[in-house]
Amino acid sequence: MSGAQTWRQWVTDPSPSSRRQARLGQWWLAWLRIKRNNLAMAGLVIVGILLFAAAFAPWIAPHDPLVQDLSRRLLPPGTPGNWLGTDDFGRDILSRIIYGSRITLYIIGLVAVTAPVLGLLIGTVAGYFGGWVDAVLMRLTDIFLAFPRLILALALVAVLGPGIENAVLAIALTAWPPYARVARAETLTVRKSDYIAAIRLQGAGPVRIIAGHIVPMCLPSVIIRVTLDMAGVILIAAGLGFLGLGVQPPLPEWGLMISTGRKYLFEQWWVATMPGLAIFIVSLGFNLLGDGLRDVLDPRSAAR
Repeated sequence: MSGAQTWRQWVTDPSPSSRRQARLGQWWLAWLRIKRNNLAMAGLVIVGILLFAAAFAPWIAPHDPLVQDLSRRLLPPGTPGNWLGTDDFGRDILSRIIYGSRITLYIIGLVAVTAPVLGLLIGTVAGYFGGWVDAVLMRLTDIFLAFPRLILALALVAVLGPGIENAVLAIALTAWPPYARVARAETLTVRKSDYIAAIRLQGAGPVRIIAGHIVPMCLPSVIIRVTLDMAGVILIAAGLGFLGLGVQPPLPEWGLMISTGRKYLFEQWWVATMPGLAIFIVSLGFNLLGDGLRDVLDPRSAAR
């Protein structure tokens, strides 16, 4: 029997001998369910390409994204050496899209580690304590939800000033309310459970109960929501860049590239179309991956 077969039998053992073995078995079964979902695998491939492009941009980009060559400005796609064409300053569009993936991933990463954490904290505290704490925190959440995310982000960036850090802060401050709602709903379903009562009888305080037992129960739903929300984050970041309130020139941000290319849209369509296609494909990839993770991590979907 090969080592791979032995490992597979160990990880799929119906009677695991340790918590580590049980957890690895759950992850393995989740991976098998994702593999059976063709759309989820397509989304995973797209996200993987984004990660690869961001990590190895200096080696796979054919040109420096900031170097201008006016003798090669507005070359069409298919030109040798500039396969997606050049912009109005003669910069290679393919190289700028590849380096732009780094900025996109940077924004996604910062938002993903700030907004969900804030929303998870507010939602679990509101759901666990209830009463006036729940009322105050949820009314605060409702105030943020009452404003369209892009409009609120525009207002915050207008106050804070343009720039990538302020754009990330504005997006994070507008993205946390849905996570708070999801975490509160999950907390309300488990706070009266017998095991929570048993933990409380053992002397555990609210902080230990929330951090050690309620938050892990909320994580699958939050992870699904994060993956599905990444497309919206990309679009808001691109919208801020398009309006000149996000990433500033000459950095190769996809929304900013569309903004600079819109005046050539009818004659030199590729200047704005290529970064637009990048936004579309990456957003689609996150949506497909999010749908697949929902089927895997949601026990009600898995039961069906």
